[in-house]
Amino acid sequence: MNTMNNRLISCMIFAVMLFSAYSCSDKDANFDASGNFEATEIIVSSEATGKILTLAVEEGQDVDLNVQLGYVDTVQLQLQKERLLSSAQAVRSRKADIPKQIAAVDQQIFNLEVEKNRAERLISMGAGNTKTLDDINAQISTLKKQRSAQLSSMQRNNSSADSEGSAIEVQIKQLEDQISRCRIYSPVKGTIIGKYAEEGEFTTVGKPLFKVADLDTITLKAYVTQSQLTKLKFRDKVRVFADFGEKERREYEGIISWISDKAEFTPKTIQTKEERENFVYALKVRVKNDGYLKIGMYGELLFLKEK
Repeated sequence: MNTMNNRLISCMIFAVMLFSAYSCSDKDANFDASGNFEATEIIVSSEATGKILTLAVEEGQDVDLNVQLGYVDTVQLQLQKERLLSSAQAVRSRKADIPKQIAAVDQQIFNLEVEKNRAERLISMGAGNTKTLDDINAQISTLKKQRSAQLSSMQRNNSSADSEGSAIEVQIKQLEDQISRCRIYSPVKGTIIGKYAEEGEFTTVGKPLFKVADLDTITLKAYVTQSQLTKLKFRDKVRVFADFGEKERREYEGIISWISDKAEFTPKTIQTKEERENFVYALKVRVKNDGYLKIGMYGELLFLKEK
């Protein structure tokens, strides 16, 4: 009697398992492809070396583009900038005010030109002295030579000061660039999905600070067979499904954003509609995220039938 009961129980268990397997197989067959959701993840690294004074990010936090999230100590850089600004001011003070410096000589030349004109008029009327005119011309010539030498010297000094000042300005701009790199921003609007540093820690250039991903639009990477691929094209709309428990399932509209041009072996974690085919093609479907879709979550695709 016990043997018959055991056989009966075994048959019932086998029947249930067979029914479950059939149901699952039928369920999977309703979909054309499957895969996992992913997003473009960006690791934000430090662009400066120093102590992290502020880092206001936490995992799960939404961040905006161009909003400062923290900064690295800039005291030494600011001091270097102040020193260079003082040097630039000193260089500027060495520059000669050329018009002002030669104004006195120009006035002397002007006065002598007036005297020269008077002497020439007197000589033309027979009342002047040619020696006086010669002396005036000699003085004018001497002053013009002095003016030329003085102007050349001041121009050389000013040119040297300009070159030195330009070099200092370049150093100041370099420091300002280094200071700006001490400010920490997210390069995209997204969600913090990883944090690798804390306030008060010492960081160096290239050290990861946090990871951010744009989760407003998420991507389902799935695999299709060659026969399916021939019916698909870029920007085709598809139906996307995601499971949220035993009974809850959500449907989304997706758009094919990328199709691989190379075949690859079927990934072990992916079940295609035609499992007998060894090669599949990867494709990516962009889906507007309502907040429920998560990176790594399993999803399925259903291609829209041609009308």
